[in-house]
Amino acid sequence: MQKLPQPLLKKMADRRATGGLRSLPQNTGLVDFSSNDYLGFAQNEALFSKSFQLLLTENIAQNGASGSRLLTGNHKLYGVLETLLATFHEVERALVFNSGYDANMGFFGAVPQRGDLVFYDEHIHASMRDGIRMGLAKAYKFAHNDITALEATIDQNKDGLGPEGVVYVVTEAVFSMDGDSPDLKKLAKMCLSKGHHLVVDEAHAVGIFGNKGEGLVQHLGLQKQVFARIVTFGKALGGHGAAILGTEDLVDYLMNFARSFIYTTALTPHTLATIISAYGFLQEQGLEERERLHEHIHYFGQRVEALGLARHFLPSLSPIQSCVVAGNDKVLTLSGHLMDKGFDVKAIRSPTVPAGKERLRFCLHSTNSAEEMGLVLELLSKKI
Repeated sequence: MQKLPQPLLKKMADRRATGGLRSLPQNTGLVDFSSNDYLGFAQNEALFSKSFQLLLTENIAQNGASGSRLLTGNHKLYGVLETLLATFHEVERALVFNSGYDANMGFFGAVPQRGDLVFYDEHIHASMRDGIRMGLAKAYKFAHNDITALEATIDQNKDGLGPEGVVYVVTEAVFSMDGDSPDLKKLAKMCLSKGHHLVVDEAHAVGIFGNKGEGLVQHLGLQKQVFARIVTFGKALGGHGAAILGTEDLVDYLMNFARSFIYTTALTPHTLATIISAYGFLQEQGLEERERLHEHIHYFGQRVEALGLARHFLPSLSPIQSCVVAGNDKVLTLSGHLMDKGFDVKAIRSPTVPAGKERLRFCLHSTNSAEEMGLVLELLSKKI
């Protein structure tokens, strides 16, 4: 076989030298403070059985989708799921994608046009950045969760707006590395007053916020003020896939122009059955799990304060609790120590986060116990 070209070998060597070289972890069986399975749905046996029963009820004995949705892959569970999503999330329509990455690539690669302007929070997910790069619009970042900085950035670059240009403002409901949220009410009000189009990724908010886990946008009553929402099913819902929520016209447009939707094999019936069942669980048993999770978030914060760790942790009311430990080597050492003691706490290294902002990322779950949270923080307090 041909060897990897020398420039690529050099990039790998440079990454290795800075302690940032990635490798695939093994399933360790440690206490989970790492996964996005916030409500324990991914491991829920009753949910697994419910998904299988749905396939039997619908008389579906099909392993694969067999093609893209525009060809042969648009099996009937797609219609069931997208109707459910539109009703649950209070929008005109929903369009399911194979992943959150695909949804963001599809939306930002197809919707913003030449002459439009995109203004995005500097901490948005890589999938949104990649989609924006694929698009035709000029894009500018603004300081994290800073609406004043956003307004100034828009004002500085407004001359680049075409005669029929649209301004898109892009943020997340809960940021995946910091666990914090923007002031969505203030942001939506500003966008509405200026005629800007607000786009919110709710990947880490669905299942966590709202009376039924609808997400932060609906929790705040802003669903009519947001142009598009991206929801994903691989976090609190414990499944796989994503959807874009918006108007009839937006969904029709995406079906015709979003390349990550058009040119990919559709999701399997079993995958969609799992998502449909998870939404049922969210409404039936999700309240208890959400309440327990929020109790754990509160307790975790109390223990952080009591152990004198608050100066290391970023403020967060979400399941994502980040302890900043500068330096790849140092954060890896701390992560290794906690893993040796039985706790799966991942080190988030640069370049995933900026150099100097490396961190231990604690993901809390409804299935964690007070004893587990207390002990892992006590171990951390003795080493940090």
